Amino acid sequence: MDETGENTDVLVIGAGMAGLTAAAELQRAGLRVLVLDKGRGVGGRLASRRIDGATFDHGAQFITTRDPRFAAVLERGRQNGAMEEWCRGFAGAADGHARWRGKPAMSAVAKHLALGLDMLLETPVAALRRAGDRWHAETTTGRSFTVGTVVLTPPVPQSLALLDAGGIVLAPEMRTRLAAIEYERCLAVMAVLEGPSRIPPPGGLTPADGPIAWLADNQLKGISAEPSVTIHATHAFSLEHWDRDRQESGHGLIEAAAKWLGAAVKTFQVHAWRYSKPICCDPEPCVLVSRCPPLVLAGDAFAGPRVEGAALSGWAAAAAILDGRPVRLAVGASGPSPGSPRGPGKRMGALGA
Repeated sequence: MDETGENTDVLVIGAGMAGLTAAAELQRAGLRVLVLDKGRGVGGRLASRRIDGATFDHGAQFITTRDPRFAAVLERGRQNGAMEEWCRGFAGAADGHARWRGKPAMSAVAKHLALGLDMLLETPVAALRRAGDRWHAETTTGRSFTVGTVVLTPPVPQSLALLDAGGIVLAPEMRTRLAAIEYERCLAVMAVLEGPSRIPPPGGLTPADGPIAWLADNQLKGISAEPSVTIHATHAFSLEHWDRDRQESGHGLIEAAAKWLGAAVKTFQVHAWRYSKPICCDPEPCVLVSRCPPLVLAGDAFAGPRVEGAALSGWAAAAAILDGRPVRLAVGASGPSPGSPRGPGKRMGALGA
C-alpha cells in the first residue's frame, strides 16, 4: 500500500475491540480497510503480559455478553481455540452468567479478531485533517495516509486531540457533549508469588472497601503456569497516586492485598491505564462527525463500558458508513448542527466486564 492511501477505502484508527469489529465488518462488505495502532500489539485493554514464568491479564479481566450477535462471536472464538468460558460468577456471588476469557490469555481474543485484516502497528496518528473530500492522517513515524473514510476508536479525549491537531471544528453542542466523557484511571499491579494465593476459586474477587477494585489469581484463572495475581486499584486510589512513584504505589496495593495473597511476592510490575473505562456513556452507539467525507467516532464510551459495548459500537460505526443509518452530525461545516445532547448514560461496572 502506498503512503497516499490509494489502495484503502477506510482508515480505522485503533486496534481495540471497536476498531477490529468495525474493520472486519467493513472488509466483509467489500471495502479496503487499513487499521493503524500506536501499540506493539492489537487489543488495547485486551492486554496480557509475561513476567518470568507467569502470565497476567492486566487490562480487561473477562468478557460477558447479552447481545446474540456478540455471543456468536464468542462462540466462534471458542471453536477456534481463542477463548473459553472462565466461570459463572465468583465466590459468594455466583449468578449463572458466563464470564469468558482469552485462551491462553485475553490478548488472544484480539489476535483472533485481527486475522485477515491489513494493519500497521507502532504507528501513532498525530493529526487528522480534512483534504477536500478526503481525510489526511499524519503519523509520528513520518508516514501519512489520505483516504475517503475514517473510523476513530481511541478514547474520546485522544480522538478529540487528533481532531484539534488537524483543525477540525465541531459544532459547539457536540464538542461539549464529547468533552464531557470522562474515564476512570486504574493502576494495575502484576505480582509473581512464591506460592498459591488465598483468592478462592474461580480466582477473582471484588473487595468491599479499600484501595483495591479487583483481585485475580491468574493461575486459578487458567492462564498462568506460576502463581501470580493481578491487582486493580480503585479510581480514587489511582487518581491520588497517578503522579507518584509507581513502585511505591505498587507496594501500597500489595500491602492492601496481603490477606488474599498468602505468599511472598517475588517480583512485580505496575501498568497505568489512563482510560480504563468510561465513567458514563454517550447515549448513541457511535457518532458521525462528518458525513462528507465520512468520519465516525466509536468505542466503549458510546455503546457501553464493556468489551461487548466496544464491539457493538464498532458494528454501529460500520453500519453508519455502509447504509447511512441516522447518527447525529457533529461538524457544523458539513451539515446541520446536531440537536441538544442527551444526558450521559448510567455509571457502569468493572473494567473488562
